[in-house]
Amino acid sequence: MEEINWTDFEKVDLRAGTILEVITFPEARKPAYKLKVDFGEYGIKMSSAQITQHYTPEELIGQQIVGVTNFPRKQIGKFMSEFLVTGFADENGAIVLTTLKGKVPNGSKMC
Repeated sequence: MEEINWTDFEKVDLRAGTILEVITFPEARKPAYKLKVDFGEYGIKMSSAQITQHYTPEELIGQQIVGVTNFPRKQIGKFMSEFLVTGFADENGAIVLTTLKGKVPNGSKMC
């Protein structure tokens, strides 16, 4: 993989946000949820995430996650995604969310 410099890294706006609402997304090609996330002063944004193998909607509410907030909006079927949910694939390829162990203000930038 190509190395990047600090200036390249600073271009990616990784911010903490709290999940407010989780909506099932039955029309998605792969099982997914629609997430409504509070990014503080950066607003409440929606995205979809293929995280149904590890999480129920109920356990996601209130969790702080990390999202990329400066990607362009993306149309996913009839749904418009406003940020990228971050995570890691487990040994079976299912996504595990990038979450925070301690609480930080919504909208905090990863540093």
